[in-house]
Amino acid sequence: MDKVFSADGTAIAYERLGSGPAVVLVGGAFMTRGDSAALAGLLSEHFTVITYDRRGRGDSTDSPAYDVQREVEDLDALIECAGGAAMVFGMSSGAALALEAVARGSAVSRLALYEPPFITDSSRPSLPADYVAHLTALVEQGAYGEAVAYFMTEAVGMPAEAVAGMRQAPFWTGMEATARTLPYDGQVMGDTMSGRPLPADRWQSVTVPVLVGSGDAGAPHMLTGARELAALADNFTLHVFPGQEHDIAPELLAPVLTGFLASGEQA
Repeated sequence: MDKVFSADGTAIAYERLGSGPAVVLVGGAFMTRGDSAALAGLLSEHFTVITYDRRGRGDSTDSPAYDVQREVEDLDALIECAGGAAMVFGMSSGAALALEAVARGSAVSRLALYEPPFITDSSRPSLPADYVAHLTALVEQGAYGEAVAYFMTEAVGMPAEAVAGMRQAPFWTGMEATARTLPYDGQVMGDTMSGRPLPADRWQSVTVPVLVGSGDAGAPHMLTGARELAALADNFTLHVFPGQEHDIAPELLAPVLTGFLASGEQA
């Protein structure tokens, strides 16, 4: 593990694996750099892979006031550490963050995304209007378990009884440990989980090749959102993974990412 300092002084913990062109992996909600280890290991046969703890998670520090721009600057610091330019893969809300970073000018040459959790139709309920505010209040009260449960029911869409059962699972403690960053993911997603179509001009400044991945066996809104995103511009291309859900198998994801990142072909 090493650390790089973001523009506001926040220390971002990261690991580097392999050799070749640099690829930064951006995790979604609850994810720390260890959760990307299997995918990083597969990609490291062809690339220098950088995994990191987003601010407020794992071994990274945080700042008192959150803003999405701070997370963009965190990614920029890692890209600078990688040599000033890199390719990026984002998972779930990390995909939305990576897309936003490129839109804001981060030095990314190719961008791959997997299932940014957009809600663009009525196939499932959209987020409550006060979602981020309520989640933030729970975190500020130290009610981390309640924050996780609220995220799982409202953002993920799990039944409350299923979430109640999860509280007894060994992994629940780890989810509570990163719960204070859940409002960050809410701010990253913004209004893209509102049940409305994606705005046509939202990411028009993104001109690099973009691969938009989604499984066809998960929640229908995920594939719908991926299709809408891929249809926004000619440099966005959709790749559907048969039989895969949101928690995609790294061994199926890695070959597609390798082909796209290594050749620039929007496979």
